[in-house]
Amino acid sequence: MGNTVGSLSEVQHSIVVGTLLGDGTMRCKTNALLEINHSHHQESYVWWKYEHLSDLVATPPQRRKGNGGRIACRFVTRSLPVLTSYFRLFYADRGKVVPGELELSPLSLAVWFMDDGCRSRNAVYLNTQQFGIGEQRRLLAMLKRQWGIDGALNRDRSYRRIRLSVDGTRRLTRLIGPLVLPELSYKLPRMTP
Repeated sequence: MGNTVGSLSEVQHSIVVGTLLGDGTMRCKTNALLEINHSHHQESYVWWKYEHLSDLVATPPQRRKGNGGRIACRFVTRSLPVLTSYFRLFYADRGKVVPGELELSPLSLAVWFMDDGCRSRNAVYLNTQQFGIGEQRRLLAMLKRQWGIDGALNRDRSYRRIRLSVDGTRRLTRLIGPLVLPELSYKLPRMTP
């Protein structure tokens, strides 16, 4: 699977980081585990994540009914020391946080976008409502510093989320477009040069 970070490959590391910025959740007793949970409409995406993380998992993805009759597809990793370091980075007493010195690879950005991105005309939103304003500002600074991607916080009812500028959306699309799974490419706007 390529180069490793700790005992995870670079690909696995990027998927874990993107997932934790997005819809992923972790729990930890002695060691941490990662839960991947998406709508059954994104079942192929769940299986894609599973294929890359399968050596961390005991049971393959399964469908399950949730609240309101919704059907999800999910899997959970084993509790592993290598995942505990991610838990310590991304979780504080009050819940999920954004680590200060996080490096965003193109693949981690693509996974984050596939989890939480949506388009609006010629721009995209990243549904970052799960993070506080400070964490969202940190994400905006990382996007700008690491990839030259501009954005701002946008009001979503009583919460805020990230909205990329049209130019920032172009930059993101060029960077992650080839990495976004075909079934999730509808989330990216069609960009003219």
